[in-house]
Amino acid sequence: MFFGVSAGYWMLVIVTLVIGGFATWYVNSQLKKYSRVPISTGLTGAEAARRMLSYYGISGVEVHRGGPGQDFFDPRTNSVTLSPDAYEGRTITATATACHEVGHAYQYAQGYAPMKIRGALVPVVNLASNAWIFLLLLGVFLQMAQLTMLAIVMYAAVVVFQLVTLPVEFDASRRAMVYMGSTGLPQSEQAGSFSVLRACALTYVAAALTSILQLLWLLNQNRE
Repeated sequence: MFFGVSAGYWMLVIVTLVIGGFATWYVNSQLKKYSRVPISTGLTGAEAARRMLSYYGISGVEVHRGGPGQDFFDPRTNSVTLSPDAYEGRTITATATACHEVGHAYQYAQGYAPMKIRGALVPVVNLASNAWIFLLLLGVFLQMAQLTMLAIVMYAAVVVFQLVTLPVEFDASRRAMVYMGSTGLPQSEQAGSFSVLRACALTYVAAALTSILQLLWLLNQNRE
């Protein structure tokens, strides 16, 4: 015990910090590296996104300029939002980022099953992610096993959501790479794009892994 906390929990904290820290470092290094490499097409990320939408015959999807770090597809508005660097950039990072987000729009247009499942889980996860820790603390404080187990079940729902997110993200990147390959992009630029997308995918893998470790620790503590 250290400061009233078990050695096992401190080990869990250290491992999750190492996993998260490495993922963050690797993502930032790859994004920064390829944000300095111009794309041979000369297109901005926004232009590349619109061309990919057109290539796959996807209509009705707007491409918006968002704030820093805002790169996402919103199924509620069926729109793609790109950060200023991705929207205006003419680099490998900008193109890979834009095409990845269009990959999500392509999934939505096709009714991709994992995306549907992920969408259905959103309301549950929004509730669970905010409530589980309070229920856990309340259960421990009041020594109510039912509340503690409910908290663990709610946290498990968050973990399931993160696991379902993985195939959605991997598939969007796959679609992006297929499209970029079809445009005749040089092999070196395809490799750079893959490095960017792989790095971004690592953040989701790291988040899922740390959440699984946390869940296993909670389940172990609940049994003791």
